[in-house]
Amino acid sequence: MDGHSLDIRQRDAEALRTLFPNLFSEGKVDLEKVRAAFCDEPYFNNERYTLNWAGKADAFKTLQERTSATLKPQPERSVNFDATENVFIEGENLEVLKVLQKSYYGKVKCIIIDPPYNTGNDSFIYPDRFKENLVDYERRVGDKDEEGCLMKEGLFRKNSKESGHYHSNWLSMMLPRLFLARGLLRDDGVIFVHIDDNEVHNLRLLMNEIYGEENFVAQMVWEGANKNDARQIGIVHEYVLVYAKNRISTEHDWSTKKDGIEPVLIEIARLKKQYGNDYESASVDLANWFKSMKATPSFGLRRFHKIDDNGAYKEDDPTAPGGRHFDLINPHTGCVIPLRPKRGWSFDQETFNQMVANNRVVFVSDKSVMIKRYLHETDTITPPSVIYQPARSASERLEKLMGSKCFEFPKDETVIAKFVEMCTCCGDLILDFFAGSGTTAHAVLELNKEDGGNRKFILVQLPELCDESSEAFKAGYKTIADISRERIRRVIRKYVETDDYPSLQGFRSYLLAPSNFKVWRNEEITEENIETQLEMFIDPVKPESETENILVELMLKSGFQLTDKVENKGDFYCANGNELILALTAITPAIAAAIIALHPQKAVALDRLFNNDDELKTNTALQMRDAGVEFRTI
Repeated sequence: MDGHSLDIRQRDAEALRTLFPNLFSEGKVDLEKVRAAFCDEPYFNNERYTLNWAGKADAFKTLQERTSATLKPQPERSVNFDATENVFIEGENLEVLKVLQKSYYGKVKCIIIDPPYNTGNDSFIYPDRFKENLVDYERRVGDKDEEGCLMKEGLFRKNSKESGHYHSNWLSMMLPRLFLARGLLRDDGVIFVHIDDNEVHNLRLLMNEIYGEENFVAQMVWEGANKNDARQIGIVHEYVLVYAKNRISTEHDWSTKKDGIEPVLIEIARLKKQYGNDYESASVDLANWFKSMKATPSFGLRRFHKIDDNGAYKEDDPTAPGGRHFDLINPHTGCVIPLRPKRGWSFDQETFNQMVANNRVVFVSDKSVMIKRYLHETDTITPPSVIYQPARSASERLEKLMGSKCFEFPKDETVIAKFVEMCTCCGDLILDFFAGSGTTAHAVLELNKEDGGNRKFILVQLPELCDESSEAFKAGYKTIADISRERIRRVIRKYVETDDYPSLQGFRSYLLAPSNFKVWRNEEITEENIETQLEMFIDPVKPESETENILVELMLKSGFQLTDKVENKGDFYCANGNELILALTAITPAIAAAIIALHPQKAVALDRLFNNDDELKTNTALQMRDAGVEFRTI
């Protein structure tokens, strides 16, 4: 309390920062960033502390351009399409992120991406232009092959270090994607971005600008194997930048299981089943088992080698420097238990008596006691900022799963699973829009199997063509997207064959595609195309459009998710119960009455279904309005 009235400006600034942390710089509203976010002609002045580069204004324009694209379902490329809540999308990730904005805004708990590192040898799309329609864009950036996949020569541009805009090109590619990704995060959402020394400095500044410096969580270091091929210093690490959408909303403890814990728990369960109440024999075998595990992370838990009815435990010292000084009484004998010099008890007498009653105390002798610390009570740790995991092991596991070396340098699914474990709970949604070989999906499925969770994933991957000389191409994989989908299939198949695990339901495959509606294409009316434009208003649906594709597009553009439940009622479709009803094949007075009887919130019908019957259309609209149903035709 300072005796003054409410500081209106400060209140409004705090509200603005909550919604748009990217509009602040050094604690103050940055007017140039406001203009960039909301004006048609962004402009940046270099004479202040900010991250600037050639092409930044164009990157913001790219971000602001809308898209009319949709997603086309591919049941034939899916696993259990109708039952699963996992999604795989093949297509250019910037446009996919735009397509997902209405349906998934604020719905994603965790984003994990592994974008191009900008080493000078990798390639990525630049520039991005989506003001034009998808067909024109594909025509401009490169030809399609006979199956409709974009050719690598046209879709990708190698960003050489000799380029005068080497860093600028990469930043212009990353900015709109990271910006759109933030909108998809929940208020307590988190993003993990993999990167190396080439761009970590720029990425940190870019993330500060988009997510807010105050939402920085950590810059993790991932240490891998030393290749021993450097002339000066061998680079054995990469980075993972971690940002929260709103760190205040994520102020809860993160934890992850200790390395090697799972094999120990499995062995304990086996021994308890084998020996029953013979805990002495089970403890002897457990100690011997630990000796055989010296080359594994489980060996670090070898102190937990004794078993009782509560599990495996270790014996801990009950005293501590600076502890409590009093005469501790053995409740069984009434004798005082001596206290070691310069030590104090870690508990009071009442707590000690309760621990004895609960069999948490080991009486080594009348004058010495130890405390039981159970493994299942101490099996998690706060995640460290430095991770060690040899990169080679991930490649070896993927090669074994796929039957060939189909992908170079895949990320390690065990490490990604730790990231997911840190910040998600059962049922949360995880997004990866640089999917690569599908590591994130593998990690989510593996974690669900371990803890019984039902986390869902959305993966997005370009139809990048595999080199014809690569092992992947020789193994029958035409694109990276094909590899990713097949990896997910094989992981699911492996679990289904070995476990009765209902959460592993599969994935729905979708393809980024042009809109099914001609009227939504962004074309200016000219003398040359006016006849075509008029035809759009007569029947805006493209002749080749299929009902299932129209259904998905209308649901997406109405704000429904790809996995929301849809029921085919014969004459119309019901989405999420009766939230939305879509008439796509026929409309009659009887059908309209049946729709109204279900009391939906919204109803949509294709305009062509009325067959130019204005009376039927008007009556239907009036009946819907009188029943409190929001109705529109397309």
